[in-house]
Amino acid sequence: MDKDASQPDLQQDHSPAMPFRTLLYRFMFFDWLFRDVSAARDLFERHAALAHNRFMSRYLPVYLRRWSVVAALDFALGFLFERALQATLLSAWFFTWSCLTISGMVVITAAWLFLTFGRLS
Repeated sequence: MDKDASQPDLQQDHSPAMPFRTLLYRFMFFDWLFRDVSAARDLFERHAALAHNRFMSRYLPVYLRRWSVVAALDFALGFLFERALQATLLSAWFFTWSCLTISGMVVITAAWLFLTFGRLS
């Protein structure tokens, strides 16, 4: 049977487009979504970067949700290691990470509030 030129080739390479390390970074951190407003050369580029950042701020609640899951998981593991296993060093490790993730959640919330509801221009 002859292959029709209009049909796509089904034997494509299914290799990942980016390394897993980069994909994991982009899953947890949001800085790659935004443009640097201070790097703009003129007023038009500054306005375009700010408009882009305001548009991309719609994804910040997704990152806030991801970070809240990590904070809850860290806190639960800290509680588990402290109460059930009496491993104080490991519980301190997880409680410290839960405090750091909560701090990250505060930063994400502040960025979302300023970009979404702030009058920056």
